[in-house]
Amino acid sequence: QVQLVESGGGLVQPGGSLRLACAASGSIFRVNAMGWYRQAPGKQRELIATITSGGNINYANSVKGRFAISRDNAKNTVYLEMNSLKPEDTAVYYCNADVEEYYGAGWSAYWGQGTQVTVSS
Repeated sequence: QVQLVESGGGLVQPGGSLRLACAASGSIFRVNAMGWYRQAPGKQRELIATITSGGNINYANSVKGRFAISRDNAKNTVYLEMNSLKPEDTAVYYCNADVEEYYGAGWSAYWGQGTQVTVSS
């Protein structure tokens, strides 16, 4: 069993910065791709950024140049550095990981519980 725990959300002013973290724990053999998603009220969940175990990164156009994804493979943790935040960035942010578990048949996707990010004056 694998669990993803997120932290770092909160209230920030426009133009400010925030750093999210998501740590995977449990019966982990390998963690492949990890990523961040967000969902605003009344909207579909949006992919923000992904990073592979080898460090290949992709960003959504809406956050490119402002957000940075990184990971610490030794800690099975993915980070999202958010800069120049806008009110439009307000959403619940979710982390995701593709995990191969001990005694598992293959790769499985896991989600964090979500953390609220509010950008407001």
